[in-house]
Amino acid sequence: MKTAIIGGGPAGLYFAILLKKLRPESDITVYERNRADETFGFGVVFSDATLDNFEKYDLPSYQRIVREFAYWDDIAIHFRGTEHRIGGNGFCGCSRRTLLLILQDRAEELGVTLRYEADVDDESLFTDADLVVVADGINSRFRERYADHFQPEVDLRPNKFTWMGSTRPLDAFTFIFQETEWGPFIAHAYQYEANRSTWVFETDPETFERAGLKDKSEAESAALMEQIFGWFLGGHRILTNRSIWRNFPMIRNKRWVMGNKVLLGDAKASAHFSIGSGTKLAMEDAIALYEAIRRERSVEGALALYETGRREEVEKTQHAADVSLVWFEHVARFWDFDPVQFAFGVMTRAKAITYDNLRLRASDFVAAVDQTFAQQVRRQGFDVAVENPTVPMFQPFRLREMIVANRVVVSPMDMYSAKDGVPNDFHLVHYGSRATGGAGLVFTEMTCVSPESRITLGCTGLWNDEQEAAWKRIVDFVHANSETKICLQLGHAGRKGATKLMWEGIDRPLEEGGWDICSASPIPYFPDSQVPREVTRAELDTIKAQFVEAAIRGERAGFDMLELHCAHGYLLASFISPLTNRRTDEYGGSLENRLRYPLEVFDAMRMVWPAHKPMSVRISATDWAEGGVTGEEAVEVARAFAEHGVDLVDVSTGQTVREARPIYGRMFQTPFSDQVRNEARVATMCVGNITTADQVNTILAAGRADLVALGRPHLVDPFFTMKAAAWYGAAGIHCPPQYHAGRDQIFRNSVRDRQDLEELKIKAKPKTRAELKMEAGEKPLAAE
Repeated sequence: MKTAIIGGGPAGLYFAILLKKLRPESDITVYERNRADETFGFGVVFSDATLDNFEKYDLPSYQRIVREFAYWDDIAIHFRGTEHRIGGNGFCGCSRRTLLLILQDRAEELGVTLRYEADVDDESLFTDADLVVVADGINSRFRERYADHFQPEVDLRPNKFTWMGSTRPLDAFTFIFQETEWGPFIAHAYQYEANRSTWVFETDPETFERAGLKDKSEAESAALMEQIFGWFLGGHRILTNRSIWRNFPMIRNKRWVMGNKVLLGDAKASAHFSIGSGTKLAMEDAIALYEAIRRERSVEGALALYETGRREEVEKTQHAADVSLVWFEHVARFWDFDPVQFAFGVMTRAKAITYDNLRLRASDFVAAVDQTFAQQVRRQGFDVAVENPTVPMFQPFRLREMIVANRVVVSPMDMYSAKDGVPNDFHLVHYGSRATGGAGLVFTEMTCVSPESRITLGCTGLWNDEQEAAWKRIVDFVHANSETKICLQLGHAGRKGATKLMWEGIDRPLEEGGWDICSASPIPYFPDSQVPREVTRAELDTIKAQFVEAAIRGERAGFDMLELHCAHGYLLASFISPLTNRRTDEYGGSLENRLRYPLEVFDAMRMVWPAHKPMSVRISATDWAEGGVTGEEAVEVARAFAEHGVDLVDVSTGQTVREARPIYGRMFQTPFSDQVRNEARVATMCVGNITTADQVNTILAAGRADLVALGRPHLVDPFFTMKAAAWYGAAGIHCPPQYHAGRDQIFRNSVRDRQDLEELKIKAKPKTRAELKMEAGEKPLAAE
């Protein structure tokens, strides 16, 4: 098997090593444009898990690597004069040059041909190759030459960054957040060999301009970094090696394979430096390609297996990198946070680390996080314990005069089970059981303000006395049997009305028994959906009056809170999104105009809703579609509603247009709640694939939302909150007297169950290499 590898970086070299071991008779040539000992950058970083992979696949190179690596367990976060250290992370660093020399030596030892200073451009060199591996880096010329086939997407991120080094020794992976006269600068730093550390400096484009870095030389930039971070450097110098300020390109390719050519490493996909996975990703690509070739007889079959089998893992890593880099790009949002909460946000930014697993590794730090959160609650007027506080999800929260006992919310979920808009015994049991289960706040499903405003024939309504009486029965039960508050969500389906029940065909039009529907503009949801009527000025007044009447009925029914539904492509959302609003009157065009009618409805409802009771608004913070609402616009939407008296923004996303392409994942909508809360400075509720109490605590403690709504978990477990209270020992949760025996038992059992599980996790977790070196009496930092 003749193989040509274009690019002698870690990905290309490691694949050459593995392939040569698999097929010693193979003719493998690596073409590298630079000299053998020439490399740019300083150190590379791996996790212990990555080193485990290296040990499995090539023991000789692994043994040389670990002899050269510096190990550390701690992450140190410096912010506003404080340092927070969190252990148990298991990282290691090595000189990039050393890594390349190790891999070069191993490849030559196995018989791989290495050709340096070979700036390959002539493809005739490879015409007889069975396999051509394109591993020529982030600026791959071969990828760009065949861009029409590979279809690369390059997302050039706004922040500026540069790789530099220092002689300053470090005993932790170090983040430094430094305020300057020009704005914030961030340093990501770690040691990779004795008296050498990597320093990646990052700042936003505005700060970059104000600091004059655009016009500074490499040496002048280094001097400025020495000035900014001099207090920490302690006289140590900043070193450079082609340390040019640039923007990070997030690279994805629709295709990785073209005939016998395959993309590997950064040529295929990049991962932001803030999660330290670039070289890891590249070398694990090499492992995946090797495994595909080992399993498949033909090159064609192997490359197909590589692409299909590897893509999911790469996309997961890139998604984590995306979430992490966005946090750093918007660090100004959190600059006024308490340093403890800020540090917790740094640790949990990419969602891989959560409240519970951080508590296992750094219990003192998480205890400080709990105390900080409790201090914030105390400053809001609550007499809560601070020295030994309950976890964030069981801290109270106030909206106007309504107090919720905890931060857990039963999300609004349509049940499609009403008849003529009247909630029935199913609804009584549904809402009543979740209230007695301990949630702080329960939302109704979207309750419609008229027969014509329903999504389906099964939707609940609030336009007549029978419906009002049925809702009052539910509200009275909740109040009589729990401390849970209950919020009425009112909405109008707009162009998504007259459709089938969810389990019969979500959003599909009724085949019979439908009704006329209206929207901001006459745009059908599906091509074969009913075309909505563009709502007229007179109809707008009528619909607004229907919302007002429903709000009055809601107050008479005894609801604690009122929410206006302006999301998911329903009528009011169709005014806000430019994808569904093409009006030319005062309700179309600019965002200010598109918001005009939803705000008119809100104002009219606020006028009749009691002043001591809160109101919220549900918004789609993004349409997940080109030309639609963005996170930046969502901030403006939230600010506008806040100016009109909204107390809480319920941050959801999407469902506006069928061509939307959401990026799903754990807590996938939480970043939008974070953005709205910390830029618009308004209380938020987040929702969206939040499934555990651990995630609830993570979100709250990091300041990404004030309330957390869970949908599907509550569908199958009405006592989700009660169980979480037992797990975390939140003894103050209300429980109906009929259930006291069960509550007492689960509280007793949870103490032992949690202790057993935590002990099991601690025992099952392998010791990091840094811990093992310390136990052996060795210094964890190599060559010291």
